[in-house]
Amino acid sequence: MSRENQQMPMRSVPTARQLRLGTELRRLRERAGLSSTEAGRLLGTNQTTISNIEASRLGVSAERLRALARNYSCADEALITALIDMAAQRKRGWWEEYREILPTGLLDLAELEHHAVALRTAYIAHIPGLLQTPEHAREIFRQAVPLLSPPDIEHRVSHRVKRQAILYRDKPTPYTAIVHEAALRMRFGGPDVARGQLQHILDMSEHDHIKVLAIPFDAGSFPSSGQSILYAVGPVPQLDTVQLDTEHGSELLDAPAQLESYRIVLDRMEAVALTERKSRDLIQSIIRALKGK
Repeated sequence: MSRENQQMPMRSVPTARQLRLGTELRRLRERAGLSSTEAGRLLGTNQTTISNIEASRLGVSAERLRALARNYSCADEALITALIDMAAQRKRGWWEEYREILPTGLLDLAELEHHAVALRTAYIAHIPGLLQTPEHAREIFRQAVPLLSPPDIEHRVSHRVKRQAILYRDKPTPYTAIVHEAALRMRFGGPDVARGQLQHILDMSEHDHIKVLAIPFDAGSFPSSGQSILYAVGPVPQLDTVQLDTEHGSELLDAPAQLESYRIVLDRMEAVALTERKSRDLIQSIIRALKGK
């Protein structure tokens, strides 16, 4: 085994970001029409090393990644630079403290949001997690099936609150949230919690980097009305990712055709949503109704 491979220990549980890097390297190899055996020979190694890199069991240095890009005839410098950044980021994120406590999908979501250049979300029956108050989030988790213990609920609430830090850092992540009126009218936790939640959304929507767009009931039909969508914009379009919440957990999509489909879906949802000002007016009217005025 080469000195470089000796310096990079094999991983037992790669993160979603590490898996994505391996996927992109496999795609580059396949576009070049090379087998893993041929790719190994060009790199001066073997098929097993290429397979381990693509499966994210083995890390890859910037020099080796550039050599792979040359061998695969990839001249997209922006993509190569983004892949090198992905490979170089070995520092443990804050979400790793939850590794033995929360489902892996929640950790993958936090990692995805943390590294995204911009985020677009669409929710029908729930308030987006990045805009939830602790009181609202706590009530959501109390309804989980199977029931969560009080400590488990608090772990999930604290994780959700820490995810929101990307909206407050020195260079906050641009964030667009499309929220249906149904979600805005849900009274999770009762009128007081609901009022506090809606006021928080109004306050957050005043930030320049946050756009909240409401779809009113009278907007009629629109695509993907039955699911929530998170579209995480990568440093280059090839590294965009879609995250979906399903009954069996979080699902990450990154195939080019899937990304294009969800870009279109979100564009169409924004087209039927109210403007930012009218969205705030709708939220204000719901708050007034909760106050009985």
